[in-house]
Amino acid sequence: MKCQVFENPSPKKAYRVIEEGIRKRVLIVILACCSASYEGRARSRLEPGERLIVIKPDGTFMIHQDRKVDPVNWQPPRSRCRSYMKGGKLYLESIRRSPEERLEVEIHEAHLVSCYTARDRHELEVAGHERDMGDMIMEHPHLIEKGFRPVAREYSTDAGFIDILGKDENGSLVIIELKSRKAGVSAVKQLKRYLDEFRDDRRGVRGMLVAPSITHDAMEMLEDEGLEFRSLEPLRELRSARGVTLDNFS
Repeated sequence: MKCQVFENPSPKKAYRVIEEGIRKRVLIVILACCSASYEGRARSRLEPGERLIVIKPDGTFMIHQDRKVDPVNWQPPRSRCRSYMKGGKLYLESIRRSPEERLEVEIHEAHLVSCYTARDRHELEVAGHERDMGDMIMEHPHLIEKGFRPVAREYSTDAGFIDILGKDENGSLVIIELKSRKAGVSAVKQLKRYLDEFRDDRRGVRGMLVAPSITHDAMEMLEDEGLEFRSLEPLRELRSARGVTLDNFS
């Protein structure tokens, strides 16, 4: 089921739902009276209160109060989450290995537990910037590399629309994925999906991620997959290529 919602579940029922959600790597949202304790680079104790708990498929764990934007307690992606019963009470635990940190939550009363199978592969984009990058490359293809020739833009595949499809000076096909902000692992995965559409002729196809910068994890994945990265700063390159000033983008 895509979404399951349980109101006022018993501790055992809430435990079973949360444990299954963690195992299946779905988005878990809990409204509950809870307390929390943290041990790591410091120590903290959060006394009982009505709060929102969110456990994400990537291991992110957050406790929100009914005020402020930021969570009052949280653990980052790749943390290991689990639920367990002790003395008839329900507990949640999130452990980060490096640096070593542990967040334990005691659920005093669960008001709502929901599990949602979310599918979201898109990242926040600054309006216009990727479009500007595409325009810039189409107009000045040498910014990618010498001899590069754009062939198509927004090329449709079963995996989505390839930002720019072109050929290098040797005639090899080049698939370009554009990101106007720092590129992460999801951008590399998207690029790989595009290349898989050309798997029958993969040897003659290059994949290139073009962005202002890239995360360490994304660069490692690029190298493992035999893909390439080209650093391109939209505003700086536009100013250089077109001779415009920042006033044009204000």
